[in-house]
Parts: sequence; C-alpha cells; structure tokens
Amino acid sequence: MRLVLRRAAKRDLAEARQWYEERRAGLGQEFLSCIETTLSVISSYPYGFPRTDPRVRRATVDRFPYGIFYSIDGETIRVLAVLHNARGAHWWKSRAEDP
Repeated sequence: MRLVLRRAAKRDLAEARQWYEERRAGLGQEFLSCIETTLSVISSYPYGFPRTDPRVRRATVDRFPYGIFYSIDGETIRVLAVLHNARGAHWWKSRAEDP
C-alpha cells in the first residue's frame, strides 16, 4: 500500500519535532525516528490498529505520547494527523477533508 501524509500531518510532525528539539538536542530526531517506525508498521499492517471512527484508525507511537490517525482508501493509506494524546481522539475530524 502507498502511504500519503496530508499537509496538516506534515505540519504536526514539524511542530512536534521542533518542540522536542528545543527541549534537548537530538530529541527531535529521536521523535521522527519513532514516527517512521510506526509508519512502517502501519504500512505493513494497515488493519492492525483500532478504529476511532468507522473510517479512521489510530496507531500509538512508542516512547512519545502521540497517535497517528489514518484512513485506508483502496491501496492508499492517508495519514490525517499526528497528534499528542492530550488533544483527544476527535481532533483528526477537522482534517478529514484537508488535502
């Protein structure tokens, strides 16, 4: 399956990486590495994560309190959002129509 990150998800990643990097040099890269690992698992097992909605699934990220919200459309996995767990599970809904 093809994995596509929406613009909003890319912004989420950039902001979170910067926040972690400001806390400690190198921590932002560690965050991105954990995200990449989770995205790889999603690509391999797209149906292996629980649904938060009939059309959206959520994968948790190891070491960091983040969830990756994604939908499956045919042969494409669309990452809608990468959000801190404190934001709540429904923030991704505002992203459903964002390209």
